[in-house]
Amino acid sequence: MIIAVSGKGGTGKTVVASFLVKILSKEGDLLAIDADPDANLADTLGIETKKTIGTVREELMRDRDKLPPTQSWRQKLEYDVMGATIETDTFDLLVMGRPEGQGCYCPLNHVLREIIDTVAKNYDFVIIDAEAGLEHLSRRTTQDVDVMLVVTDPSKRGVTTAQRIKELAEHLEINFKGLYLIANRTTKESEKKMSDYAKEVGLEVIGTIPEDEKVRKFDFEGRPLIEIEDSKALNAVEKIVKKLVKQ
Repeated sequence: MIIAVSGKGGTGKTVVASFLVKILSKEGDLLAIDADPDANLADTLGIETKKTIGTVREELMRDRDKLPPTQSWRQKLEYDVMGATIETDTFDLLVMGRPEGQGCYCPLNHVLREIIDTVAKNYDFVIIDAEAGLEHLSRRTTQDVDVMLVVTDPSKRGVTTAQRIKELAEHLEINFKGLYLIANRTTKESEKKMSDYAKEVGLEVIGTIPEDEKVRKFDFEGRPLIEIEDSKALNAVEKIVKKLVKQ
């Protein structure tokens, strides 16, 4: 199962993605992909990143004329993608890194997507922390996703972003098996409003996540969120996971 987590910036999508990694890595082989240029997922997972797909891409663009005759640039890419994959005892992590520099990266990016898609097939679960907004759809970096989770704060603007993601996916003929809304940092009062907003645009709220002082404390102190063992937010994401795996 491939799950992408998206939404507008500041809604807590990386918190949700890190908890999904924590929970689902206990259920099978898992690959986490940090596709957000801000690359915050690695920090929440307590991992130091030394090499990203961005640096792999830049190095190949710089040195592609220096490859030995016996090695194609696709073979070089495959080798370097494997080298950029960080392995831990419970999951693997691939960080996409910064976006493209100057020049034409289109053929290179197409092959990179093919390689990453091939790598992803070796895992039971793939969690993608997508970049904020709609860019991941327009670039088709999340076209093979099974479930798209759109994280929103308790506001109508957040639901509007989710609606745009839904409409753009339909326009680009990207067919998710499920596209759901997660309302983050909610109160009892805002939960009802979020449900009403979602119904207006034809989206299903698969779960709500309450304000969580423990998450805020870990964020403030710069501690990896994956170290949280019990919290209101973690428990809420566990309930969401149970709904997802039943599908």
